[in-house]
Amino acid sequence: MSAAIPDAVRVGGPDASAAHLFARLERIEARVLAAVERRRAVDPDPNDRFRGLYISDDQVDELIARGGPSRSAVALNAGAADRGDGSVADPALGAVEADADAAELRGHVLRLRRLARTFGLAELDVDLLLIALAPDVDPRFERLYGYLHDDVSRRRASTGLALELAGGPGLTVAGAARARLGFRGPLVAGGLLLVEDADRPFLTRPLRVPDRVTAHLLGDDAPDASIAEVLAAEVQVALGDVEALARGIAAGVPVAYVRQRAGASARALVHEAFRRHGRAVVDVDLARLSPTDDPQAIARIASREARLLGGGLVAGPVDAIAARGAAAVRAFADQVPPVVLLGGTGWDPAWGREPPLIVDAPVPAPAERHELWLRALDGVTSLTFDPAAVTLAFRLDPEQLGRAAVAAHRSALAAGRTLAVEDVAAGARAQNAAGLERLARRIVPAVDWRDLVLPRAVETQLREIAGRARHRDRVIGEWGMGHTTARGRGISALFAGDSGTGKTMSAEVLAAELGFDLYVIDLSTVVDKYIGETEKNLNRIFTEADRVNGILLFDEADALFGKRSEVKDARDRYANVEVAYLLQRMELFDGIAILTTNLRANVDEAFTRRLEAIVDFPVPEQPDRRRLWERNLPPAVPREPGLDLDFLAGKFRISGGNIRNICVTAAYLAAAEDRAISMADLIRGTEREYRKLGRLTVEAEFGPYTDLLEA
Repeated sequence: MSAAIPDAVRVGGPDASAAHLFARLERIEARVLAAVERRRAVDPDPNDRFRGLYISDDQVDELIARGGPSRSAVALNAGAADRGDGSVADPALGAVEADADAAELRGHVLRLRRLARTFGLAELDVDLLLIALAPDVDPRFERLYGYLHDDVSRRRASTGLALELAGGPGLTVAGAARARLGFRGPLVAGGLLLVEDADRPFLTRPLRVPDRVTAHLLGDDAPDASIAEVLAAEVQVALGDVEALARGIAAGVPVAYVRQRAGASARALVHEAFRRHGRAVVDVDLARLSPTDDPQAIARIASREARLLGGGLVAGPVDAIAARGAAAVRAFADQVPPVVLLGGTGWDPAWGREPPLIVDAPVPAPAERHELWLRALDGVTSLTFDPAAVTLAFRLDPEQLGRAAVAAHRSALAAGRTLAVEDVAAGARAQNAAGLERLARRIVPAVDWRDLVLPRAVETQLREIAGRARHRDRVIGEWGMGHTTARGRGISALFAGDSGTGKTMSAEVLAAELGFDLYVIDLSTVVDKYIGETEKNLNRIFTEADRVNGILLFDEADALFGKRSEVKDARDRYANVEVAYLLQRMELFDGIAILTTNLRANVDEAFTRRLEAIVDFPVPEQPDRRRLWERNLPPAVPREPGLDLDFLAGKFRISGGNIRNICVTAAYLAAAEDRAISMADLIRGTEREYRKLGRLTVEAEFGPYTDLLEA
């Protein structure tokens, strides 16, 4: 008889879950109709057009005569079977549940039953949920509830009406039954039911089932709209040994914490562990939370989502919200198990009530990265290069690698060519976080090895540093070199030499060789006069640097890495603390850092012990200076014939930076008169550079070109 049940989902139809739901709602409808009949039987004026807008004297007399709820409850419940929670058993329900038993034996998943088991609902809870749900499924219930409330504006069941429909008026005063609608009850605590308008008396507060719960019971598995934007995509990659985590989930460990360093994929590990048990994952990407997002609310909704799907809750990286305080992380850690959190730092006991199972996510081996690239490039087999080799120095996790492949494809498409090395390198660089650019100046390399003019021994050292960056995962990870130390996998080098000898350019060439960007640290953003602020600034830099594939360049590093001095006052003590902190932070750094200094002796000896390489940049000798003069006067620059570059290289013992300045000055002198660069321009540029350096312009040094000097 019920119009609430569509014919397509009748018991025995193809959708057994919906059939079970509507069959249960049919029993609720019968109770509502019975309540309506009882209401009409005692209604003194059923045709009153102003019902709900006032209370007449007759109605007041009737309320006084009716007495308390206990009397009517005794009469109503006489002879009925008590279910132990104060509610009354419905004999007709047995047939519905028998059909449900048979459907489950045939392999059907009945969502209402699964929800009841997952959230620990008693039969009374299920009835209360269905009573609150009814108006969202059949609009007739809105008017019926309005009639029962004697108020047409109250179209949802109130707590009092729901308890009465679930088992009679006696439940409205039964403490155990009322508690089922309290904040500790499974319906409210699990987010399945909202008790609204808390300022109203308890029995008149309206009940509402969240739209997401209604949609789930009707067969819709689209995630809650309020968290859809912060959910991470499923990672379909099996990497590393997942047995430890999978066993923990199977054993019912409430909380697990998966640590990951750059290049590792905690998400891939966790998703595979849940797949092993056939369980869904609701994965919250905490890095997507905006400053206005409430972690508590997000955690509750995500936990409900995971429980609706019969899966687990995953959230990370916790580093993204740790600054908001331990409560922000605890909001996720203390949800209903299983919960798996991801992060790059150690576990803080203040983050949760339960001690977690701690697992380290593995970094993919080079062979695994090769397979990941082939899969991400989706069948591109005509490549003449190995993308994994091109990006060997990059620390990309599988998710970043997939996005890099998409970016590479689009770069090649925009350029109108097949996929090339530069497209893959650009796609990999595009995965860098932007946070470091607020703390450092980013330089996209525009030079290569051909632009360097250095002694062979120096160039060899630089190539060795590039080799370290490329193969550190194999040497440290696969071969186990250095596993006995707690140091990170970072590479740090000191470039020492006079100004202009090529230190910064060499760092740029290394970045170009590895496909990285170069980040020059601005000391003005680091050094602070207030105690402790310098360390905080350094920590922000290294934290952001761990998220990028780039080279950190501390130019003029003496300001930060200078020698510790004897403590004579408080300023000396705190200056030494800064250096000591920097020593510790450098050891934990997993990236590449280059320090430059004009005087190696100024750098604290403790730093030199921790450096992988120290490269001394000498002032160039005559053959190298000759190459520098030629290099700084490229073919595009108009030159008069007969420029005596051999004389300039032989007479003036200056650095490459000085030579560049001289050539630029000469070019401006020539451009001002719209002519080619002459020897006179170069001599005058040299004279001005000498003055900048504080050197004397000795006539004997300028030889036959002395007459070209300015008077």
